[in-house]
Amino acid sequence: MSSVTRLADRQETAHRIASEDEALAIARTLAAEFEGGASRRDYERALPFEELDRLSASGLLAITVPAEYGGIDVSNAVLAEVTAILSEADSSIGQIPQNHFYILEALRHDGNETQKRFYFGRALAGDRFGNALSEVGTKTVGDYNTRIAPDGAGFRINGRKFYSTGVLFAHWVTIFALDGEDRLTMSFAPRETDGIEIVDDWDGFGQRTTGSGTTILRDVYVPADAVVQHHKGFERPGTIGSVGQIIHAGVDLGIARAALKETIGYVRDKARPWTGSGVERAADDPLTVARIGELAIRAEAAEATLERAGRKVDQAQVNLNAENAVAATLAVAAAKVLTTELAIDATNVLFELAGTSATKRGLNLERHWRNARTHTLHDPVRWKYHVVGNYHLNGVTPPKNGAL
Repeated sequence: MSSVTRLADRQETAHRIASEDEALAIARTLAAEFEGGASRRDYERALPFEELDRLSASGLLAITVPAEYGGIDVSNAVLAEVTAILSEADSSIGQIPQNHFYILEALRHDGNETQKRFYFGRALAGDRFGNALSEVGTKTVGDYNTRIAPDGAGFRINGRKFYSTGVLFAHWVTIFALDGEDRLTMSFAPRETDGIEIVDDWDGFGQRTTGSGTTILRDVYVPADAVVQHHKGFERPGTIGSVGQIIHAGVDLGIARAALKETIGYVRDKARPWTGSGVERAADDPLTVARIGELAIRAEAAEATLERAGRKVDQAQVNLNAENAVAATLAVAAAKVLTTELAIDATNVLFELAGTSATKRGLNLERHWRNARTHTLHDPVRWKYHVVGNYHLNGVTPPKNGAL
């Protein structure tokens, strides 16, 4: 790689995870550490820099690196479950690596061998990749004004990005820009590169500590060997979108689990039975019991669907053809629908069953609803219903993009 790219080299300190079981165990250990401060971080909007360093050092950010580049290439079902475990503890921390893993999957698809060896190596060392993708002021979320243009041996990038999840914590800013032929590229730039300005201005009411600031790009220079032709990943069957979406589904599942756990604890220990229920404890109210049962059953169904979707993505990665890629897309879409609806419902039921006292600001229980409502706005599920229905009814193949 070029001397410019190597500016971001750091001493390798990350743990090397050896198995999927170890990855899950480490995720559970970190989740137990992160959960205790999650409400305070949300309440104060205290960004989790120390927690992200712990996540990097744990080796979890490298679990999708292919085996031929030194990783263990976990099943996508395990990737989704790791995400859910972290998100149950703190859904902002669970979401931050989503773009990191999307970028690694895009690199797997379209990076050249030199790029793969270098950037997968950086992931193994614990480096974090943040995104500079989404923009405001364009016709749709799939349109871009950011441009990359040749400049000597490399390129210059100019543009402005919004909702750059995790970029405040990133070692690398991964910039998506259109070239002179309107083809989408993905470029890696060290965070300290001249011309990159990151503004901590995310003020959404949910997912408050994801570090999703604005990224301003002014004549940012990137060497030619740091540029990946990202558009190629959507010109043939692939799993870039499926991997990105299954992680989003894992975040939503984690939020739902957190809300259900909070509900059970509050109903058991604090809620009062309704007048006329004929029971001494809220936990003995048959309507409450049934509602908890309903949510638990739906959570079980969502978990099973998510795991099955992960196996479908695995199959497509191992044997990549149009049929397997479509099967993965449809399965992940189903999982995303179920986890989205479960997260929203579970965070509503928390207050339905816990009662008015659960709305006290100091308890900050509403963070689960705020987080669910905010995160589930990614890639609206109404279009996933359409994609799945159009395939089964009319034989229309799902479009190839990062949202499916």
